[in-house]
Amino acid sequence: MNNHMDNCCPLCGWNELQLFFEDKNRAYLSCTKCALVFVPSEYHLTKTAEKAEYDLHNNDPMDPGYCRFLSRLSQPLLERLGPGLKGLDFGCGPGPALNTLMEDRGHKMDLYDPFYFNNTDVFLKTYDFITATEVVEHLHDPGKEFNRLFDLLIQGGWLGIMTKLVIDKKAFSKWHYIRDLTHVCFYSQATFEFIAGRYDASLTFIGQDVILLQKK
Repeated sequence: MNNHMDNCCPLCGWNELQLFFEDKNRAYLSCTKCALVFVPSEYHLTKTAEKAEYDLHNNDPMDPGYCRFLSRLSQPLLERLGPGLKGLDFGCGPGPALNTLMEDRGHKMDLYDPFYFNNTDVFLKTYDFITATEVVEHLHDPGKEFNRLFDLLIQGGWLGIMTKLVIDKKAFSKWHYIRDLTHVCFYSQATFEFIAGRYDASLTFIGQDVILLQKK
């Protein structure tokens, strides 16, 4: 197991890690403090290989099915927002669509994606809400990124996340989510409870894959 171990958890920095699962492609470690399950850095794709995988995604912002998928996050978030707010779509990908759904309801949104919309000016601003749909599982340094996202949020601001949740080892071993080699971090309800506590945020789970955090 030691051959696969990074020194500490990439989310919380804790150094007590366990081997959670291993398949023919990768090992998966779990943190005994925040319950994050993650892939050691030795298995991470290069940036070139990672982008090549993302280039294969065909998320058409004009596709009604894709918009319905995004509405699982946008609808409950919209129900909690006041009028005319400023948001950030973090990790929007090559074909952003969530911004259109939000702007149709009177909000303004900036876009950021390290591969497709690398506009670092967004990190000099503050936001009423931030969305991250199918993003956090790709983060190589989730601790750094969650710090940054909560710094960008105003008091009372909302962070809306879509990601599939870890249930248990048996389900994990058969999970399609781990077959995507760009997925390197996997979160359970316990992990998001840790995140909410760390950043003094309220926490709401909606369905199987929507998480809303409000900065107090």
